[in-house]
Amino acid sequence: MEKSAETMEKVVSLCKRRGFVFQGSEIYGGLKGTWDLGPLGVALNNNLKREWWKMFVHDREDMYGLDAAILMNAKVWEASGHTGAGFCDPLVEDIETGERFRADHLLEDSGLDAEGKTLEEIDALITENGVKSPKGNALSKARNFNMMFESRVGATAGDEGKVYLRPETAQGIFVNFKNVVDSMAPKMPFGIAQIGKAFR
Repeated sequence: MEKSAETMEKVVSLCKRRGFVFQGSEIYGGLKGTWDLGPLGVALNNNLKREWWKMFVHDREDMYGLDAAILMNAKVWEASGHTGAGFCDPLVEDIETGERFRADHLLEDSGLDAEGKTLEEIDALITENGVKSPKGNALSKARNFNMMFESRVGATAGDEGKVYLRPETAQGIFVNFKNVVDSMAPKMPFGIAQIGKAFR
């Protein structure tokens, strides 16, 4: 095991024993990439948010707070370019294990530049340079993977009720900019702040 991975394992173990963080869905085998804050973790998180909010919003006259919805109309994300190819990552699979990896990360780890490359160019780089999965297995062809979580609102089929969980908090600020201006009559320049979850 690499030293950094060993160190991270020790840190996670300590955080779990002390009640800061637990693996998400742990009693059912866990869910990769998800963590639940324990009693001390949620207290620490709330203290950090409270201090951040006090410093950057409450103590300033040129900042306004917002808490936008987590679900947003699909048109918001279409207008911002999030639903197109520009918000996709090139994904490849380990042919043997089915594990998925970002192709650009595997190429960069091999000292190759993947910036701005098409899927075909990525496939060519992988083939020409013999890039393998971390377990040494062959890789599938690259495909685009959109990082946004899609959902449906209401009892509708098709695209009519399609919504996305926000992949960032900025769009909520952008779509509510006029509402903040109309309701608070701020003097320029001013800022809008938000703390919240984003999903990718």
